[in-house]
Amino acid sequence: MKTLYLDCFSGVSGDMLLGALVDVGVDGDALIAELSKLNVDGYTLSFEKTAKQGIGGTDAHVELHPHEHHHEHGNDHEHHHHDSRNLSDIQHIIDSSTITDGVKELSKKVFQEIAAAEARVHMKPIDEVHFHEVGAIDSIVDIVGVCICLDMLGVEKVFASELHDGKGFIKCQHGIIPVPVPAVMEMLKGSGIPLVQEDTGTELVTPTGFAIVKCITSAFGTMPAMDIHSVGYGFGKRETGRFNGIRVLLGESKGKQALEDLIVLETNIDNISGEILGYTMERLLNEGALDVFHTPIYMKKNRPGVMLSVITKADKEQAMADILLRETTTLGIRRYAISRYVMEREIFKVDTKYGEIRVKKAWLDSIVKYSPEYEDCVICAQRNKVPIKDVFAAAMVEAGK
Repeated sequence: MKTLYLDCFSGVSGDMLLGALVDVGVDGDALIAELSKLNVDGYTLSFEKTAKQGIGGTDAHVELHPHEHHHEHGNDHEHHHHDSRNLSDIQHIIDSSTITDGVKELSKKVFQEIAAAEARVHMKPIDEVHFHEVGAIDSIVDIVGVCICLDMLGVEKVFASELHDGKGFIKCQHGIIPVPVPAVMEMLKGSGIPLVQEDTGTELVTPTGFAIVKCITSAFGTMPAMDIHSVGYGFGKRETGRFNGIRVLLGESKGKQALEDLIVLETNIDNISGEILGYTMERLLNEGALDVFHTPIYMKKNRPGVMLSVITKADKEQAMADILLRETTTLGIRRYAISRYVMEREIFKVDTKYGEIRVKKAWLDSIVKYSPEYEDCVICAQRNKVPIKDVFAAAMVEAGK
């Protein structure tokens, strides 16, 4: 599976991503030609092969022509300033172009993400958000350009490291604001995306960069097992006192499984009833835990107890911990990070002589597995007054056809 890994050791911005993707193999002239389908005037895009701190990479330059009247061909609505566009304007530009449908949808998803965050920050309806830096031509080029690059490279999955941002304050149109900037913090909220603050007194993660990464990335953490075909670097414009760039790695992941970063919560309990443990397990699973299990253990003074373990995604960790603390007698919870390989999966329905049954299909290269949904099989077995094993067998036969 064609895989892209984003190594965001120095944050991320739209122009850094664009430069890195050209450096890793996208034809710059072909990208510029594809972007021209947006029919947006007022800029020139160029790419410069250069080196920073002894490392070669690509710098993406969007030169604006602020004294020109920017307009979209075939559109009666003319914009006289590049930062006056709202979400509807940008969606119209994208929808009116002849870029591919996949690129259109992904580009609009990124702009929707930013607009929603800006609306929450400024306490405005989303339609009243004017994008400022984000709505400017250079960011339109960055966002749509990155989506075009992914399409050109044939990328099927994107993974990323944790993101690194600075601290302190920066100056923008609204005045002096804290880092990470408010729009980034809004998009970070509830996302489960790991972000590390560095001792760097400036912004490393821009709203444009964060939104792109959030919308294109399947999982965050260590690089998945993959054969690396090419490595590219894209540089940022800001002087940060350190290497300011992003590294991208393009290759083939080993198999079609995704490496997923998860959290395990564990607690040892010796003073709780089986009924409460059973109820707690149901609550955890209903709230989104991936797995919950009890392990018999012996505790202090040889007292029998259980170790209650919960496997969860990072964005559900706090909710899972709250349930454990509220519903059980524990006074503390251990937590640690894990990674797991997961097969691709989908759920479909099969018609059997006993009725309709949902079946989960999982696959990895030539390995295929089917698992009929237990609750559906129970209903069909009771309705037809037959052993449940006969219903399972019938569903397996239909699933394999």
